[in-house]
Amino acid sequence: MPQSTRRQSVRAMVLRCLVLVLVATGCARQAPPSSAPDDRPRVLTTFSVLADLVDTVGGGHVRVESITKVGAEIHGYEPTPSDLVRAQDADLVIDNGLGLERWFERFLNSVDAPHAVLSDGVEPIDIRTGDYRGRANPHAWMSPVAAQTYVDNTVEALSGLAPDHVADFEANGEQLKADLADLLTGFREDLADADVAALVTCEGAFSYLARDAGLREAFIWPVNADSEGTPRQIRSVITFVEENRVPTLFCESTVNPSAQEQVALATGARLGGTLYVDSLSGPEGPVPTFLDLIRYDLDTIAEGLTR
Repeated sequence: MPQSTRRQSVRAMVLRCLVLVLVATGCARQAPPSSAPDDRPRVLTTFSVLADLVDTVGGGHVRVESITKVGAEIHGYEPTPSDLVRAQDADLVIDNGLGLERWFERFLNSVDAPHAVLSDGVEPIDIRTGDYRGRANPHAWMSPVAAQTYVDNTVEALSGLAPDHVADFEANGEQLKADLADLLTGFREDLADADVAALVTCEGAFSYLARDAGLREAFIWPVNADSEGTPRQIRSVITFVEENRVPTLFCESTVNPSAQEQVALATGARLGGTLYVDSLSGPEGPVPTFLDLIRYDLDTIAEGLTR
């Protein structure tokens, strides 16, 4: 075969290959996405922390969504019409209870779905000050002990929703409870080196954790959206910090730290890292999961009280 003919043959072969590649690529780009329905039971929780806890126990057998977005302030949230629409399709609605979601009772009245309260069975700690004096402190999920009750309630709720997967729910729940217990054990060991066993925060969200760990506790206001950072509240915390020689103060991610900054300025205490309570951080942040949130806060508090 002449050389020119051979070159033409090669070029033709290359062109045919290119055409085949382009056709295949075009077909791939135009292929419709999978339209397989997600027929898993749909669980709606009030905020992102509970959503991840439920998702961890669910192990992929349920589809879990949070009403509020990451970073939202949960106490005074105002449900939107779209929230109500989403809830209508839920197979189960889950809230914290203990008066945390003040808006939720009105929300639930508009939703025809089964309902579970994760704090049921937790021994409550009463709020001692402020407009909510005498009511239960709602932040029980911040306790590695009380959170185990949340896990048990989640296992029970999901088992009623998807009975074919009870064994998986129970196994996932036992693992999560074991992880929580390990975190508390490590926290107590870390605190053995603390000069001062006292925790000072902006919101009173750590009363249950303080009970677990034997910490004295002070806070500027008991519940977000209560009277936040009044002169009287700030003076009271300044006195506590000075009398107990507290080295480090903390504030939460969803509130303004300016009141705590005033306490630090008046006492010489340093500000520790930000604590997370009412919301996860998102995938790229420090607390993308419930267990990460507990671990991060315990590590941050221990570091602040022992360094």
